[in-house]
Parts: sequence; C-alpha cells; structure tokens
Amino acid sequence: MIKAVERTATGYRDYPAEALTILEIIASAQRAGFSLEQIRHLLPTGQGPWQHDELIKALKHKVTEIEEMQERLNQNRAQLLVAIESIENRPANLDCSDRKKWVLSRLREHGVVPERKKGSR
Repeated sequence: MIKAVERTATGYRDYPAEALTILEIIASAQRAGFSLEQIRHLLPTGQGPWQHDELIKALKHKVTEIEEMQERLNQNRAQLLVAIESIENRPANLDCSDRKKWVLSRLREHGVVPERKKGSR
C-alpha cells in the first residue's frame, strides 16, 4: 500500500509526506473495521485516482455491518441482563435442580432460551 523507498546513507528511509496521509487513512479504516485486504482494494494504486463509487459502496456496506452487529450486541446484552436478574432473584426455597429449571423458565419467558420442542427431554 506504501511503496518502499531506498535507505539513506544513515540507514533511514525517507518517505514522502503522502505516505503519512496513507498511513492515517489505513489506521482509520482499520479502526472502522476494514481488513488490510479490504483497504488495499479501496486505495488508489500508485498515483491513480480514487474509485469514489467503490469507496462509497464499501463505506455504506461497512455501516450496514456495524448496524447489524450493534443489533446483535443489543440482543446479547438484553439476554444477559435477563439471565442476571433471573439468577439473582430466584426463589431461595427451591433446591438446586429446581432453581436451574426456574431460571431456564424465566429465560424462555423472555425469549432468551428457545422453547423446548414437544417430546424432547
């Protein structure tokens, strides 16, 4: 993504200012969830132009992926909160086996655990 440059007499590489810009774009894209391979396909090659349509399409797709992930995370969070509340507030007078069943029934009531199919143990 960044072309290597020759080393100076002191052993350092002297990259052009554009390299820093590209590095910032790469780091920002990685933080947004893009893989290096995805970034490589979105960056212009050499001094070529940006493929704006492809870039916009990829950005919109990433937003959709993030929204779907947020929805899954919200569902997971809600399920965990139901589980915590059910465990913390289970009846104390139940034996261990009945407590497990009680907590599972609460989780089923809230859709956290799917209903058991009839005939299954």
